Amino acid sequence: MKSAYDVVVVGGGNAALCAALSARERGASVLVAESAPRDFRGGNSRHTRNLRCMHDQPTPYLLETYREDEFFDDLRRVSGAGIDEPLARRAIRESATCGAWMGVRGVRFQASLRGTLHLGRTNLFFLGGGKALLNAYYARAEHLGVDVAYDAEVVGLDIEAGACRSLQVRVGGAVTTVAASAVVVASGGFEANLDWLREVWGDAVDGFVIRGTPYNTGTVLRMLLDAGVEPVGDPAACHAVAVDARAPKLDGGIVTRLDCIPLGIVVNKKGQRFGDEGEDLWPKRYAEWGSLVARQPDQTAFVVIDAKVAGAFMPSVYPPIVAGSVAELAQQLQLPVETLQATVAAFNAAVQPGRVNHAELDDCRTAGLTPEKSHWAQRIDAPPYCAYPLRPGITFTYLGVRVDVQARVVMGNGQVAPNLFAAGEVMAGNILRRGYLAGFGMTIGTVFGRIAGRGAAAHARG
Repeated sequence: MKSAYDVVVVGGGNAALCAALSARERGASVLVAESAPRDFRGGNSRHTRNLRCMHDQPTPYLLETYREDEFFDDLRRVSGAGIDEPLARRAIRESATCGAWMGVRGVRFQASLRGTLHLGRTNLFFLGGGKALLNAYYARAEHLGVDVAYDAEVVGLDIEAGACRSLQVRVGGAVTTVAASAVVVASGGFEANLDWLREVWGDAVDGFVIRGTPYNTGTVLRMLLDAGVEPVGDPAACHAVAVDARAPKLDGGIVTRLDCIPLGIVVNKKGQRFGDEGEDLWPKRYAEWGSLVARQPDQTAFVVIDAKVAGAFMPSVYPPIVAGSVAELAQQLQLPVETLQATVAAFNAAVQPGRVNHAELDDCRTAGLTPEKSHWAQRIDAPPYCAYPLRPGITFTYLGVRVDVQARVVMGNGQVAPNLFAAGEVMAGNILRRGYLAGFGMTIGTVFGRIAGRGAAAHARG
């Protein structure tokens, strides 16, 4: 690190690198302060695999079309009211240019996957996943002369009258003051800060699994809020999916997610269903199941399927629990045997005739059940029976800072900070209030990372 830069980017994931590259390509001197060690750089972006993007015609990697209004309707359907529409529409419109921009900077793509993911028309998949994407960005940054400091924790921000003059960065136990003409905060949410989560969720946090990086502790987010930046989003709102309960507490990543929920039923420790497993296509619904499980006893649940759907979903990294009967399965899961048998029997009796089609919202549903299953309802009657234990897996939190369409941070008095920008998870709450669309976090990070980097460079270079 030098003592002064045109632009300092706080964070080391997708949004941060998009900002750093955009600023450097406009002639600014740039420092990336990444709190993680080099081998774990990249935040939650390491665990990603695709980006949702608008397109008006088929491409080599995307089928058919996915236009602005459909994209926005999908977002509004999962996130509800209260989103910042100008920001959301800017993210959607500029997503159309992300693929080409990324390709020029070394990112490669692959054809999307088939089956229950339903993403062949909407999402651009990275060849090699998120880590390959980050490696391409870091190689490009090194080639352009971006300075990167690893194990570099920002422990102080000098914010006066809405402007950030300098940062205090701790590396190896020593704290250095770094002056900056402009600052981009892209340091993620607070999902790895268990104490902060406990303030919101109480002791339920003991049952949570943190899917992503352990370095997203919300330290810089807290500094911004304490400095008077206007908050946005519900502290309890988050991207939370159902993951295998056997997953590690931290950094398990995408492979711990279970994609078979729409194909079976989910019960809690009492052996009772509590949610509509077939409410919507999985990429528009999966991020609500973490919160549903979090509200169950001991933050634990189980997805139960039978032999009819074996092989119809992305395989889990952990093997299923298998039994020859529902009673035997209940015993292995330590669930009330009679209750689970009754739950399965009631579900089977409520299943209506229909044609199963995993690629669309089919007509297979239940009737007379609470809760109903809206789609993909099939009787669970073909042994062997399988189950996976579930825990809530927190990916990232939606509490963040308000920004304008130029990614400039907004202070509590409504004043726009002249040289302080935010991108990625730390500002995603402007657009995501609840629920999630698969790949949309990467869209937000890429679009607003580029916007923030351009704006920071323009401010610094004058």
